[in-house]
Amino acid sequence: MTTNEPTRFERLQARYQARDLPWDHELPPPEIIAAAERLPPGRVLDLGCGSARASIYLAARGWQADGVDFIPEAIELARERVRAAGQEARVRLHLASVTDLHVLQQPYDLAIDVGCMHGLDEVERRAYAAEVARLVRPGGHYLLFAHLRTREDEPVAVSMPDGVVEALFQATFQIVQVERGITVVGDQQWHSAWYELVRRQDDDAMMG
Repeated sequence: MTTNEPTRFERLQARYQARDLPWDHELPPPEIIAAAERLPPGRVLDLGCGSARASIYLAARGWQADGVDFIPEAIELARERVRAAGQEARVRLHLASVTDLHVLQQPYDLAIDVGCMHGLDEVERRAYAAEVARLVRPGGHYLLFAHLRTREDEPVAVSMPDGVVEALFQATFQIVQVERGITVVGDQQWHSAWYELVRRQDDDAMMG
């Protein structure tokens, strides 16, 4: 059976083409700003970077950033923003899927994801998790924001089941903090959470 429903790619592409981006604020979320204040600058991987606001913010504070997005118009907008900020030397942008990052090599000191992983399906999430584990160095940090479904029948267009993060990453990362809340956009609201994880040492990961 065929469907006329647009794909995730088509929905996002249409938004970037129209520059209809309600999430595109000047600054990254407070959680990213706080991480920049307490972690020493290093290499950061910005997963689903969009307009690269987080990469630009971190680059201005001494980080070397790699931003990844699979929407060409997002990367085009990000390049405009990076040039305008004068951060071409510190921000590299890649048109790629977060499920296949073979163009990138470890180690990264920090990976960030502000609303990318929750749009993936189950198979994509497993591939994504494997790439994050491959690329983040032992002791490195991973910050994730995601919309969560607490019930399977919950009408949330872009979200993933609660518990997925713990199941996918418990073998390779230690979950050090989970801050749950409600995200409100207009007249809609969703369960959501910020996760902070630290990459286990390789021996710890193998031991489970």
